[in-house]
Amino acid sequence: MASLQVSGMAVSGSSSSCCSHKSLVRASINGPKIRIGPLSLPRLSSKDFIEELSIRSGGYGIPITTQMEKGTGPMTSSSDPVVVAKLYAIMEAVADRIEMHKNIGEQRDNWNHLLLSSIHAMTLTAATMCGLAAASASGEPLAGLKVSSTILYLAATGVLAIMIKIQPSQLAEEQRNAARLFKQLHGQIQTLLSVGSPTVCDVNEATENVLALDKAYPLPLLGAMLERYPSSVEPAVWWPQQGRKQAKGLGKKIEGNGWNRELEDEMREIVGVLKRKDKADYLRLSEKALKAHKVLAFSGPLLTSLGALGSAFVGATNPWAVILGVAGGALASVVNAVEHGGQVGMIFEMYRSNAGFFKLMEESIESNINETNVWGRENGQVYEMKVALQLGRSLSDLRILAASSSLRNIEEDTEEEFGSKLF
Repeated sequence: MASLQVSGMAVSGSSSSCCSHKSLVRASINGPKIRIGPLSLPRLSSKDFIEELSIRSGGYGIPITTQMEKGTGPMTSSSDPVVVAKLYAIMEAVADRIEMHKNIGEQRDNWNHLLLSSIHAMTLTAATMCGLAAASASGEPLAGLKVSSTILYLAATGVLAIMIKIQPSQLAEEQRNAARLFKQLHGQIQTLLSVGSPTVCDVNEATENVLALDKAYPLPLLGAMLERYPSSVEPAVWWPQQGRKQAKGLGKKIEGNGWNRELEDEMREIVGVLKRKDKADYLRLSEKALKAHKVLAFSGPLLTSLGALGSAFVGATNPWAVILGVAGGALASVVNAVEHGGQVGMIFEMYRSNAGFFKLMEESIESNINETNVWGRENGQVYEMKVALQLGRSLSDLRILAASSSLRNIEEDTEEEFGSKLF
């Protein structure tokens, strides 16, 4: 309870002029005293914090590595602003590449449709003119139809030669893959900036990933375009190539960071399945698609050239000229519809990219299990879940697959299933 004491007031002055008042107020407030003691805050463990960051970053392509894990010194609470600025600059470059590959992919897909429609129109028109020239009795219409048919056949042959060289459907598939992979890299950098402590190593790794994608999926057509008809089929590679680590300490006890001996053995079995079944199957399909691609690609210009040759000799005594001119155009239309309308080049590129996906999974798993320091790996539990999701399986299904693969090594006659259920 507060008490207020007021003392004295003096008044002096004249009644005819003015009065002045002077007052003096003295106040004093008395209340209970409050004692503030020291606050008790929970102590945070740096090890638990590191494990939390490792768990959160385990599902992404760029692992988070703190300074304490690297052994370079105590962990700081804030990242280097220069490193953060560099990562944001890389993110801007990646976002620009996403838009470029997306726009160019749509443009080259339009090329495929427009050029195929033009070739169909020229080929069918040339075959029709060749037939009309053969049925014409007059000499002047015969000459005009013959020349027009020959010109259209030659024009179709030239356009087909350009399409064979650049393969617009395959170009469009490459740009779609590049846009998807750049989006994935953009998301990984965002996650690193959100929950991680980026270092100079992360900047170098992100830069290498950007350059590897630029090399795997070039934008220009001349000089840097990928080989359309390779002599041998290899999986697509869009990540930086590093020297493989040799497996060490196979007899040691592996514990920590979510890893144990059973999980390592499970991952090794998964790698074996991917090598024997999934990657091998897509390489086999790629070889078949490449053979069909070569046959169809070179058959189209050959048939239009034969049509041009037949239309040039229409009206002569040889009836095979008319058959060659008309039938050549009809067969060329069918072949071009299968080759470019069916986008056989795109199918070949898709199979090659799928094989590259399984090769990337193999290298990622081997890189983790060959790392002797378990704290330098991705978190084992999160990594197992990531592998299962990438293969379209649950955790229990993934373990059953590894167990069946181990059983097949004992019993050779056991049928082995594919690792992926997605494609």
